[in-house]
Amino acid sequence: MSAPLDDASSSPLPAGASTAAADPHERAPFWGWKVVRAGLGVQTLQAGLMQQAFGSYAVELKAEFGWSSTLLSAAYSMNRLESGLLGPLHGWALQRFGIKRIMQVGTVVMSVGLMLFSQLQDATQFFGFYLIAAIGASLAGFLTVVTATVQWFDRKRSKALAVSQSGFAVGGLFTPVLVWCFALFGWRTTAFATGVLSFVILMPLSFVFGPTPQSIGQPIDGMTDEEKAEFDVKRAAQRARVSTVSFTAAEAMRTRAFWMISLGHASALLVVGAVMAHLQLYLTQDQGFTPQEAARVAAVLPLVQLAGQIGGGFLGDRISKQLIVVVAMVGHVVGLLLLAYADELWMIWLFIPLHGLAWGVRGPLMQAMRADYFGAASFGQIMGISSLIIMIGQISGPLLAGYLDDRTGSYQTGFALVAIMATLGMVFFALASPPDPPTRTATDSSAGAASAVSATG
Repeated sequence: MSAPLDDASSSPLPAGASTAAADPHERAPFWGWKVVRAGLGVQTLQAGLMQQAFGSYAVELKAEFGWSSTLLSAAYSMNRLESGLLGPLHGWALQRFGIKRIMQVGTVVMSVGLMLFSQLQDATQFFGFYLIAAIGASLAGFLTVVTATVQWFDRKRSKALAVSQSGFAVGGLFTPVLVWCFALFGWRTTAFATGVLSFVILMPLSFVFGPTPQSIGQPIDGMTDEEKAEFDVKRAAQRARVSTVSFTAAEAMRTRAFWMISLGHASALLVVGAVMAHLQLYLTQDQGFTPQEAARVAAVLPLVQLAGQIGGGFLGDRISKQLIVVVAMVGHVVGLLLLAYADELWMIWLFIPLHGLAWGVRGPLMQAMRADYFGAASFGQIMGISSLIIMIGQISGPLLAGYLDDRTGSYQTGFALVAIMATLGMVFFALASPPDPPTRTATDSSAGAASAVSATG
């Protein structure tokens, strides 16, 4: 690569990134936790204004335009299709142009997309403007934040990813606020204002993602060699599952683990996608909730998800991540079946902890498993290619649920079918054992080393 993963070498170091403290015995603050906090902020804003907000916008759009559940879910699925197809190019761009630059480009595109979305008048504009906002959100969002986080952490990776990705849950807590703004100002004014807000918040945060450990001379995890050795002794069983070699994207694709994690992830997102796109429509249409009541129920889900992420981050650094995600899939499946056949209120409320905890625990461990198995050097490219498989679940779940709702007049059949299909995820994750190190010739080893240097700056 002609440019490193970071672009810190072409700009002054941010304040607080100095590698040396005035007192040689005083350790400089670890920049990695600043990256985690910035990632938390980015994902909170994006979840609150876009991903978790889709269900609230869907209720408004269906009321105003009379659009079908299939059309609305197609827009959500198109967003996931865009994310999947963009993934490989996105991963390459992160290595080629740097995390900060990609974050800034995405911020501009997302902000403009939300402003345009506020002016839509027909289905074509709905798809087009939402696609623009979705492309920006992808570039400034999940893959970019996760790639930045992974390069700073190894031994504390699960915890760091759990904190960073908890922004997705925190953002969902603002769903009632968004619905209140719809009632007070209208959804169009609210959408335009969120475009402005996105630019004002995300652009300053992007500057936190410039430095890497190598560019400012800080150790991975912010730990000394002595602290790392002590940590490894305490967590010997877990450390044995962490690869000491960074796989290239091509090498990762030749392992069973790459395909099993990707297919398991896709199976989980069958459920997540169906719930995100249709939960509020289901509650208002099938269960007779008001939009405000549905928004309040939807806001409880991220609270439980947040608890799951905290627990998953703690457990993931201590016991087998593979075992945890297998159990989480059980929660996804049982929870959605309860929702599908809910004829009493307690079944809906039991769905919330089953699905929410499963989602929260599993989410950050997907990325931690990939980084553990394949290393950090080519993580963005590996995750980007994996997104082509993951998007199958992201697209299929919402579309299937929406189509069957239009055909049957109820979400029951669609939700039940999605849950049954998702049971395959348990099998995929059970087969996702750590891969053996790649076999390399002298030429391959030189290429892999060059890739690692390029990726870390």
